[in-house]
Amino acid sequence: MESATAHHEGSRLNFCIAYGGRQEILDAFRKIIVKVQAGELTPEAVDERVLGEHLYTGGDDPDLIIRTGGESRLSNFLLYQAAYSELFFTDVHFPSFRKVDFLRVIRSYQQRKRRFGK
Repeated sequence: MESATAHHEGSRLNFCIAYGGRQEILDAFRKIIVKVQAGELTPEAVDERVLGEHLYTGGDDPDLIIRTGGESRLSNFLLYQAAYSELFFTDVHFPSFRKVDFLRVIRSYQQRKRRFGK
């Protein structure tokens, strides 16, 4: 999949394995603290953009999060980035998630009105 999409720049697909959102936030803060201590950043310069750039996703928030397996919770997944993401929950477990299931998610996403917290 990586080689087939190596030159594609329009969208990003993330698979998070052995991942925890709380750990990601802690790692980002530790990187920021090191930069503040080194004089590369002032505490006043630390804002949402700076924090986002230090997260594993590099500041790109997902438009859509698909939760498979019948659970209706984020479970420590992209805690910071999910603030304005559209969430889709499905009973289908990931290994059985098919193209038709993905198309169903996309159709649902297309029908939503994104308000970004407004």
